[in-house]
Amino acid sequence: MMAQETANSTPMAGDLEILLSDILNVPVLKSGKKIGSLNDLVIVETAKIPEVRSLYVTRSFGNPSLIIPWENVHTLTGRGIEVTISDTKSYEGEPAEDVILLRDYVLDKKVIDLEENDVEVVYDIRLVLRNKKLYVTDADTGKAARLRRLGLGFLARLLYSSTDTEAEQLIPWTCIQPLPTNIGRFKGNVKLNVLKENLSEIHPVDLADILEEMDHEQRVMVFSSLDHEQATDTLEEIEPKVQREIISSLSTEKVVRLINDMTPGQAADILSVLPSADAHVILDTMDAESARKVQAIINRQEEKVIHYTTQKILKFPPETTVEYVQNDYPRHARDKDVIMYIYVADKDDRLLGVIDLKELLQADDKASLRDIMVENVISLHAASTLKDAAQEFSRYGFRALPVVDDDERIVGVIPYRDVMNLTHQFVE
Repeated sequence: MMAQETANSTPMAGDLEILLSDILNVPVLKSGKKIGSLNDLVIVETAKIPEVRSLYVTRSFGNPSLIIPWENVHTLTGRGIEVTISDTKSYEGEPAEDVILLRDYVLDKKVIDLEENDVEVVYDIRLVLRNKKLYVTDADTGKAARLRRLGLGFLARLLYSSTDTEAEQLIPWTCIQPLPTNIGRFKGNVKLNVLKENLSEIHPVDLADILEEMDHEQRVMVFSSLDHEQATDTLEEIEPKVQREIISSLSTEKVVRLINDMTPGQAADILSVLPSADAHVILDTMDAESARKVQAIINRQEEKVIHYTTQKILKFPPETTVEYVQNDYPRHARDKDVIMYIYVADKDDRLLGVIDLKELLQADDKASLRDIMVENVISLHAASTLKDAAQEFSRYGFRALPVVDDDERIVGVIPYRDVMNLTHQFVE
């Protein structure tokens, strides 16, 4: 909370802690008359912590914005900011492209906290006024800061005391990596300095998330510092695009060492994201028997699902009643391979919707299938691969997935058990 001004004190004297949320949008005054509202603070990175150099002030009725140097600030409170300037015309303008705006570039950005093994969001920023200069000291990712960011400061004060550790989660700015220069409008995330001694304590899944948030150079630096076992486990958890970028930056020898410690199925997943020529270079360097197993799995993963579909399914036109399907369900389901879903298609076999058997049994007898079907159907394309199918089954947990052509006509259904049986073969 901002320190309160007393009757006989000068707000610019002494040390004061200030929350950015307390001063954003407050009136900016000249000789007691409002000339605009504080929109943002222009900061510069100094040796230790950033220093505020200017106020970015916006004005109503189409008047130009103002950039007012910090040395022109006379008083600073949560009720208003008094500046000493001769006229506003001399300060009209927009922030330069190479400056850093504290609110615009840092608030609501993710901050990767390696010590806490988590990804947080900056909801508020703590500043300190010292020797008539304003410095940025901490990023606040706590619950109270989130409420303040939503404009619910009164609720934050009601729910949380000043000593509540859950309410305030401060990350010292000294732990924040310097913000890039010439960044224009910064769209990335704020990141903490990477401390190598912390990496070994982070679970591979969490570390994969952190690496995916970093830029390429940071990512390669961190990954290269991991021990062999953790690097192998982490690589398996990273999304394919980032896997490809990391592998392309490593020596063939290091990639082979990583691959050799994986199961054939895991190795196939990694190599399948690489260009064919690069994958073959790595395969040629591997043990012949291991390479043969991995290549066989890659080939199997790339097979088309169309070859594994069944047309022995429950399929009806949309006007069919629930009663008709329910009353003669045993006959409809006889000799079918997929009986837990009812597929709804038009006269041209275009897939319109799907109904889970449980939903069918609970539906009103007189309703039509059109009335109870789910229209947003998760499906595979005829050109999809078995690897695509395995990923979709893992993501959604369905027991079968329809396969459609370019015209959304249903050409068959692939059961979960068939793909999973093949997946088990993938990882033998």
